[in-house]
Order: sequence, then structure tokens, then C-alpha cells
Amino acid sequence: MSLNSSRVHELPADEAAVYRRLDPERLPQHVAIIMDGNGRWAGRRSLKRFLGHQQGAEAVQYVVETASRIGLPWLTLYAFSLENNLRRPRTEVNFLMRLLRTYLSNNVQRMNDNNVRIRYIGRTNDLPEEVCERMRWAADATRHNTGTTLTLALNYGARSELVDAFRALTLEVQSKGLRLDQIDEAEIHRHLYTAHMPDPDLLIRTSGEMRVSNFLLWQIAYTEIFVTDRLWPDFRGIHMLEAIEDYQRRERRYGGLNDGTESDDVESLPASQMFAGR
Repeated sequence: MSLNSSRVHELPADEAAVYRRLDPERLPQHVAIIMDGNGRWAGRRSLKRFLGHQQGAEAVQYVVETASRIGLPWLTLYAFSLENNLRRPRTEVNFLMRLLRTYLSNNVQRMNDNNVRIRYIGRTNDLPEEVCERMRWAADATRHNTGTTLTLALNYGARSELVDAFRALTLEVQSKGLRLDQIDEAEIHRHLYTAHMPDPDLLIRTSGEMRVSNFLLWQIAYTEIFVTDRLWPDFRGIHMLEAIEDYQRRERRYGGLNDGTESDDVESLPASQMFAGR
């Protein structure tokens, strides 16, 4: 893995201490994060929910800066789900849209300073036009950056992503005459929102919830999952590094045997012993 780690010296002392425990050659290529707990963070402090979302937006940039300093190629954040858009009170959704516009306006220069490029996945065309305009502006302003690619999942749902992929694939089958037996995983992957990026190596979920919440269902088939009780507004770069440290202690098998053990020799077993009852 070729990573640009020339900015590791910019890590704060506490983050640098964790980074020194890592193997730089085994850093994940792609970290995805389900940012959860803004409302609970505010509720525990008897604050309005919107203040939790504001603090959550602050946490984003701390994590992005750490990712850029360690040379993480891909960082994907679950920022706003399709379900959020459909099921949250309209006043909260409108506030989140304003917060997104403000975040992009205020942080593009910071992204450029950190060599971060921003992209988006989801049904973003369904977002308000003024939000889409600001998103396009931020993507254009950072398009030449070559460090971490920050992807915001906005109006995103994994099931809707698959629906959109299958619709696009169906049109291709009709227009190009593809046979059904030519459709394989690679063809489906090519039509996903994430076709341009590797699947996540590590998925982090904050707030302690033990579910993936309709996020990257196809892409996380073999992703390592790290769950923390920490609420998103309290999450910082050091906590991402600690999650990476935990990730590096694991052995990724992808369904195989990578631990040095050998498969049992069942060929020599009599058939009577293969299904012997007790």
C-alpha cells in the first residue's frame, strides 16, 4: 500500500502516540463511519437536537484532518440517510440541509489546506437545489486535491442504491443486448454509487448501536466492524486511530483459512462416519 504519510508529524501528541503503535503498511485503504448519536448527545445535556447536529459537524472536520494526516485514501461518512429525509420532522431536515450548506461553505478552504477531495453518494438530485449547488461548488473547488477522498453519503440508502444499480443494469441489458448469464458481481459493482472506490476495510459505528442501518450493504460483505459507545459529537481523530489499532489486531480471512491451520481431511472418512449421530 502506497500511502502519503508525510504529514504524520502534524498529528497532535495524543494521536501521534496511538499512531506509533500502528503498522503504517497495514493501514486500511477505506474507512467508513456511521455517525450516530447527535440527538442523544444533546438530550443528555438538556439541549436542543440542532445543537447536537452542530457539534457533530464539528467532529467531522477533526476526523477528516486526522485521516488526511495519516494518508488515508478513502473516508466515507454516513451523513444523511434516505430514511432521515422521509421520516424526520421537516423542521429538522431543513436545519440539516442548512447545516450541510454551512459546513461546505466554511470548510472548503480547510479541505484544500489538507489536500482533501470531496465527493457524494446517494440520491443527491432529490435534495434542494440550493444544497446541490453548494455541493457541486465544493466538489469543483477540491477536485484537484490528491489526498484523502472524503465521501458524504447524502439522501443515501443501500437498498435504494441497489435498486438504482439494477435499473441502470437493466437499461444496459436492453440497449447492448447483454445476456443474463453475462451479469456477474463485477457488472453489479460497476453500477453502484461506489464503483470508483474500493470497498471499506473498516466500518466504525458510534453510539453503541449494533446495526448497519442500511449503509453500504453490498460493499461491507467482508468489512471489519468496530462499534463504540462514544456518541458522534465526542468522536475525534484519536478514536478513529484506536479503531484502526483494533482493526490491525484482527485477521481478515474473506471466508478462507489464513491462520496456518489445515482443513480436515474428510476424503478418507467412511460415509458412515460423516453423518454419524450421537
